Amino acid sequence: MPILVGKSRGRNLATCGVDCVEQCYVFCMERLGKHAADRERSGSGTNGTNGAVPAVVVNALNVVRGGTTILHDVSLTVARGSIIGLLGPSGCGKTTLMRSIVGVQRIAAGSIRVLGLETGARELRGRIGYVTQDVSVYADLTVKQNVEYFATLYGVGRDAVEQAMATVGLADYAGRRVSRLSGGQASRASLACALVGNPEVLVLDEPTVGLDPLTRTDLWDTFRALARAGHTLVVSSHVMDEATRCDSLLLMREGEVLGHLTPAQLMQRTGADSPDEAFLVLIKSHEAGDELGKRLRDGLDQRLRGGLDQRRRSRHRQADAPSQDRHGDDDALDSSTERNDQREGQS
Repeated sequence: MPILVGKSRGRNLATCGVDCVEQCYVFCMERLGKHAADRERSGSGTNGTNGAVPAVVVNALNVVRGGTTILHDVSLTVARGSIIGLLGPSGCGKTTLMRSIVGVQRIAAGSIRVLGLETGARELRGRIGYVTQDVSVYADLTVKQNVEYFATLYGVGRDAVEQAMATVGLADYAGRRVSRLSGGQASRASLACALVGNPEVLVLDEPTVGLDPLTRTDLWDTFRALARAGHTLVVSSHVMDEATRCDSLLLMREGEVLGHLTPAQLMQRTGADSPDEAFLVLIKSHEAGDELGKRLRDGLDQRLRGGLDQRRRSRHRQADAPSQDRHGDDDALDSSTERNDQREGQS
């Protein structure tokens, strides 16, 4: 849901005092309509920020909740018009980082600047779109009514409403109540509400979770089109195969950054076959915390690459060998790997 909800000069659906959601929608549209038209005529939605300024700059960010440090000295820079993926297991701090970028998270130390401004600044409200993990639209309203409502808060016209619905592939469902949509369609309705204000930075918290492969592919095609149009996307996920769809990756675990690099750099430096395997290599190097870990992070550990090559050759041999011989090869490889791990632990 865009961060403007509840922040405009008018009232939102939760506070206008009208019991029926549809009556509330009409009430809000009437109250906010004049303000939206004034903003559209004055062109107040434009900005003169220098395009050379990064979209997001996070410096030594620390977040503490209930005495527990959630984020540890997180730093990153996100270029404009790019997609950065925040990847890591559930509970690693992705959502907290995204809330910090949006400006709705109290931070203990460090700084965040978005589009050259301190996060949370009033001037950023119409320039950032935020879609949470849960569906953030009103189930009793139609798709179009939801998008129109947020368009009014952003101060944009009806053309923007039609464009937002078309962008997420919901133009044919404009008159359908959200309660009658599938889970994937409802998620896209949330995205349309965030897109209608044409935000320069779009923050998406696990937007593809629970979606079927076809819907996920369609959404990522939409994200790439938005980036080509100049939008900056911050997308979180715990599905590692989505890493290849991003321009850069911030790999996280337990509130710390394991690496910030491109998908190609990730695969090259770890010598892994897949993003999942590469992430496990980074975890191992992070836990090592010594010269071995440094070599792993720099992609210079030949023993690791040799081990990966050995496993690849073993898989090829298993594919060519009779099925009755495969278990023996697996046992031998597991025993060899266990002995190597024990030797490394003793050293």
